[in-house]
Amino acid sequence: MQSLNWIRPGHSPFRTGSFSDFPKTFTLLSSHSSKLRSPAAVSSAMEAGGTDSEGREFKSASEMWREEFGEGGGNSAKKAQWYSEGVRYWKGVEASVDGVLGGYGHVNEADIKCSEPFLKALLAERLSGANRDRHLVALDCGSGIGRITKNLLIKYFNEVDLLEPVSHFLEAAHASLVHENQSVAETHRASNFFCIPLQEFTPEAGRYDVIWIQWCIGHLADDDFISFFNRAKVGLKPGGFFVLKENIARNGFILDKEDRSVTRSDLYFKELFNKCGLHLYKSKNQRGFPEELFSVKMYALTPNAPKQVNRSRSKATVNRPGIIR
Repeated sequence: MQSLNWIRPGHSPFRTGSFSDFPKTFTLLSSHSSKLRSPAAVSSAMEAGGTDSEGREFKSASEMWREEFGEGGGNSAKKAQWYSEGVRYWKGVEASVDGVLGGYGHVNEADIKCSEPFLKALLAERLSGANRDRHLVALDCGSGIGRITKNLLIKYFNEVDLLEPVSHFLEAAHASLVHENQSVAETHRASNFFCIPLQEFTPEAGRYDVIWIQWCIGHLADDDFISFFNRAKVGLKPGGFFVLKENIARNGFILDKEDRSVTRSDLYFKELFNKCGLHLYKSKNQRGFPEELFSVKMYALTPNAPKQVNRSRSKATVNRPGIIR
């Protein structure tokens, strides 16, 4: 049996500048959201107005980032404080499903139920044919206690690496996936546990078929968002792709002052994707969540423009991914 790797940086993951990659998943819709300017009314979705959790309104995202990080985002001390306060918030959260889902642990089933067919279809479309028998590896970003790995990814991938800088979350994931989970075959396992913040992580080149990023990208400032994806592209195999699953603001953005995260609009995300050089391959809205929660959307993103597909091809010839029962 291959030994499992517990990987930490050479310093504390909670030093200034790090943060929890597992976000405050759910936040009630702000009563100020109706006051935001529509992105259609401005030249850039990233310049649409927004608000924070204390009711302050911003004319643009640039104004908000200047307030947080200084002119031009050049105040490194302020930026370090942003990330350290995010870590501090999550250090105080219980390492349980209910804890990491902000008291909404009962939506775990609906979350996985919607994600699974989305992932399964993507694997069939992008990793069929000559790629169908290859060793599949996924990276779970903001993995928290390993909820998504355990309930979804490990069923479809031979190996899953977990990336999470909050140590007590990662310890819980390791215990659940290694010590307690005896039902998963040796050919489908959690391999590496990276205790590193998202904005500092660089993946091994060409290791991953899928990089799954759920409820954590909101902790990254726009420039770190772009830098992360530019580094992460190198970690994808040919045909590999990203899945980003996130809360969606109705317009503009909403800044959460408590956990230091930003909920962006669909148009805001799409503009960031363009700046990253990513192509939107497919998207899907989450269904089955309580009405008081933010809308949630899944994006499948590729580093290259998708190839034209011959739609006349018989469905019978499409290879389907295997699954551990």
